Amino acid sequence: MDHSAELLPGTLDLLILKAVSLGPQHGYGVLLRIGQISHGGFQIEQGALYPALYRLERQGLIEAEWGTSDNNRRAKYYRLTPAGRRRLRDQADGWQRVVAAMAAALSARPEQV
Repeated sequence: MDHSAELLPGTLDLLILKAVSLGPQHGYGVLLRIGQISHGGFQIEQGALYPALYRLERQGLIEAEWGTSDNNRRAKYYRLTPAGRRRLRDQADGWQRVVAAMAAALSARPEQV
C-alpha cells in the first residue's frame, strides 16, 4: 500500500529549500533527502524536481556548483542562499499556521460548536 502524500501546490519548493538547508546536495540527493526527512511521505518525481531546482536557482533562492558525486560522476550541488533561507523561514512559519488551523478544525467535536 502506498503511504505517500500528494503534494499541495507550492509545497515542492518549500521541501527543496528545507532539504538543501540541511547541507549541499546534488539533484538526486535532494530527491532522496526529501523522502528521508518526510519519512517516505513524499515521493518526488525527477521530472518535477529538476525544473523546480532550476526555477529556485533562477530566483536566487539556491545556488549551484559543479562537483563530483559519491559514485564519481559530475553533479551540480545545490546550497541555500541568504534569500533562500529567508524564504524557507517565512514559508515554514506560514505552513505551521496552516497545519495548526487544520488540526484544530479536524479535531472539532459537535459539543464544541
